Amino acid sequence: MNNAALLEYCMAKPGAEQSDQNQWQASQIKVGDVMFAMVCEVQGRPALAVKSSPELAESLREHHPEIVACERLNKAHWNTVFLDGNLPNSQFYSLIDSSYQLVLQGLPDHVRQELRA
Repeated sequence: MNNAALLEYCMAKPGAEQSDQNQWQASQIKVGDVMFAMVCEVQGRPALAVKSSPELAESLREHHPEIVACERLNKAHWNTVFLDGNLPNSQFYSLIDSSYQLVLQGLPDHVRQELRA
């Protein structure tokens, strides 16, 4: 998996917008002004940050050595997934999909309806 493929996948989501987070040298991907993914480098390694429920976040960390608590975001909800690990591409896509859906569910109804139009 690489940064370009992840950004392309994220940007294909309805309402997705990309912005640069200069302090972290990262690309944030948001829907309705709420971030659902961030492509960055952590400790010199290419990485993806994604949101999940606290229970899923902990479970993923326990089962996958390339998934760790996010240093820069709420550790209960955000995981860093290193791109140079052994996760299959399908797992990256699934994590992005879940993060997007979680953020989408938290948006106000009128914002979600605008995205469907």
